[in-house]
Amino acid sequence: MLALNWHRPLMLLAVAMAILTLAAIGGMTIDDRTLTGLPIWTKAVKFALSVVIYSVTWAWLIAQFTRWHRIAWWAGTVAAAGLGLELTVIVIQIVRGTTSHFNFTTPLNSALWETMGLSIIVVWLATLVASLVLLRNPTSDPARNAAIRYGAGLSLVGAALGLLMVLPTQSQRDTGSAVRGAHTVGLPDGGPGLPILGWSTSGGDLRIPHFIGMHAAQLLPFVVIALELSARRIAATRPVAVRTALVKTAAAVYTAVLIVLTWQALRGQSLMHPDRLTLSAAGLVAAAATGAVIIIVRRRPPVDPATIQPTRTAPGAIR
Repeated sequence: MLALNWHRPLMLLAVAMAILTLAAIGGMTIDDRTLTGLPIWTKAVKFALSVVIYSVTWAWLIAQFTRWHRIAWWAGTVAAAGLGLELTVIVIQIVRGTTSHFNFTTPLNSALWETMGLSIIVVWLATLVASLVLLRNPTSDPARNAAIRYGAGLSLVGAALGLLMVLPTQSQRDTGSAVRGAHTVGLPDGGPGLPILGWSTSGGDLRIPHFIGMHAAQLLPFVVIALELSARRIAATRPVAVRTALVKTAAAVYTAVLIVLTWQALRGQSLMHPDRLTLSAAGLVAAAATGAVIIIVRRRPPVDPATIQPTRTAPGAIR
């Protein structure tokens, strides 16, 4: 397959994770164990799918690079190894019937969690290197450049937000708990949550901005695709300058939404039950986004003088 040659280690990882996803879905149907309020194989499904998306995205991007391609290839290979190690630990802990994250209850659990934490840091650094190489390989379309670059940057920010979850909570510090770190803010992990995702419906949940941020690398390019398709019917989106401005606006809005979601989670507030402050912040973001889009669409791109055709006057006409 041609796609397998984009970046073989990442694509082989994607294939392995697709198989793991199917196996984990099967595990959810035949294994009735639960962990933190969810079927025990749910975490494997979520993480494997996320790795499939990451691997295919970066394999395709690295295949396009003409500058510093070797550096990007090695960065992708290191990331593939780190992600493979992370999922291996998750599966081991699922089989053992215990949590993979924040678990210091035994020397083995501590070693596995610290190994996974180290692999996550390595993956982040490798992605940073690949993102820097990305800056050296622009496409001929500025709108696509903006989507890919801002998407990669926000993806790194989203991944880094995961560090907020490894900090021990106040109650964990007070009690000297062997579990250090949590997804939920204000409540213990394992309470009421959204189906499959598990995001808390009664407290703040740091997984939300972490997830939204990490997948900016996929979602922002969809904005470009939508704009390019709309240009066939909507004249206002045909100029490249307009599409580029709209993509940059989308990236700014994405950043603002990420800030609001992180702020909401850190305040111990559920995504499903925003208060007036959160709604006001979201309203300001929506209003600013709407205003920016209106201004961009209504503003006409400057006309290139070279494209203006001189007006010919008929012989004998009054000038």
